[in-house]
Amino acid sequence: MREIDPFFTFLWSARAEPRTIARARSMTDAITIACESPGLDGDAFAIVVTLPTFRRPEHLLKTLASLAAQRTARPFAVIVMENDAEGRAGLDAARPLFADGQLSGLVLIAHERGNCAAYNAGWQTALTRFPAMRHLLVIDDDEIADPDWIDRLVATSDRLDVDIVGGPQVPVFEDGASTRYARHPVFTPHYSETGAVPILYSSGNVAIRRKVLDTIGAPFLDTAFNFIGGGDSEFYTRCRQHGFSFGWCAEAPVLETTPARRTEFSWLNARGLRNGAISSIIERRQTSGRRNGLRRVAKSTALLAASPLRSAGLALRTRSPVIGLYHMQVAIGRLMAEFGWVNEQYRRPEQN
Repeated sequence: MREIDPFFTFLWSARAEPRTIARARSMTDAITIACESPGLDGDAFAIVVTLPTFRRPEHLLKTLASLAAQRTARPFAVIVMENDAEGRAGLDAARPLFADGQLSGLVLIAHERGNCAAYNAGWQTALTRFPAMRHLLVIDDDEIADPDWIDRLVATSDRLDVDIVGGPQVPVFEDGASTRYARHPVFTPHYSETGAVPILYSSGNVAIRRKVLDTIGAPFLDTAFNFIGGGDSEFYTRCRQHGFSFGWCAEAPVLETTPARRTEFSWLNARGLRNGAISSIIERRQTSGRRNGLRRVAKSTALLAASPLRSAGLALRTRSPVIGLYHMQVAIGRLMAEFGWVNEQYRRPEQN
């Protein structure tokens, strides 16, 4: 019965601060190049890996070590985007690796806080400092790349002839984290086989062709999503509208360190609500007008009505009532967002 207890606190914990998420497409110029590898030649690299970091210096070093250990003949550079302009622990940790040439590339400070702002700073710098870049890759500072990660992502992009390729983010649960929720939808990839796919949802393991960034233009990610997440999903939606294609490479995983906090009910609940809110916000941006607004509300209401049955099915398949709640959480999150209630899960990083 202990696992079922959260169900009775579900609706109460679904509360969130009321937020109106307006479009914020401007891009700050507050970017400082803090250090770079000696003799860095931007024309020498067709691949640039961008790596945002915020207050995870120890794990950042693990991520950078996995990049240094790549088994590839393709020259690549790395851009680390330090997003803690005050503390700069990531900059201090990464600087020696670039200063002595262990890695080619640079470390910058993205002074505007927020994950979208950090991505924008790194991607814009990649375009301007590396004119020969053909593919931009993304990895996060809580991930470790497979030794063949770069080769497989880029090769899949070329073989499938698609513009954006994603790969699985495989959770590695830290000590003290419960593994009973490993089959939760927030921890499982959307696709299981390599091939063309209709769209992607995460930027934590992806390769993007340069022409995509040139076409979309800066700011690439909308900074209105800085603290709720979902800026990557909204970016992919715009990419699809421009006719760009997507693929999946199941053989290019990254290992994502998952702290115990993310296996607690409060975090899983907040993530489900957030995912629902993001889908509603993105749909709202694609359609305007009172009639379309009523259609969205009707859709959200219908999803909410159907969610108990879907949740029951998920609970049976995973043998977990808590996992089963996910469809209900998403549906409630969608409806809450229609009335301006959005949970900014990234506003307090210590709780994420």
